[in-house]
Amino acid sequence: MKSLFGSPGKVSGLVLRISQCLFASASLAVMSSASGFSTATSFCFLIAAMGLEVLWSFGLACLDIHALRLKKDLHNHIVLSLLAIGDWVTAILSLAAACSSAGVMVVFMKDTNICSRSHATLSCDTFQISVALAFVAWFLLAVSSYVMFWLLATI
Repeated sequence: MKSLFGSPGKVSGLVLRISQCLFASASLAVMSSASGFSTATSFCFLIAAMGLEVLWSFGLACLDIHALRLKKDLHNHIVLSLLAIGDWVTAILSLAAACSSAGVMVVFMKDTNICSRSHATLSCDTFQISVALAFVAWFLLAVSSYVMFWLLATI
């Protein structure tokens, strides 16, 4: 069986999951601390999707720690199937949330100039930071879902 970067039960997999968890939680924290985030449904969707990604990535990081401590091999068909499906579902939701939030930011900043008119009520710079962190978290999740796909194909 191949051992790819980000494989479950390996140190690189643990680093990848911890990075996903950190970027998703940073995006969640930044968005939820911004004033006026509830003005757009996509921002609320981003908070929900990043919360799901934090829980998923943290749970799999704990699984990787357990596998590393006990020197367990997580490369069996059932485990990899569950991880691949979970990664793909979480990745699709995270990408949808990040893209919809980025679209709202384009409307706010370029099309309607809401951000330039309402500095006190909307934290547009904070929204942008949160969306950028969400895209980084999605990219890391996309890498791990790609690895899971290839590991599942090699079984």
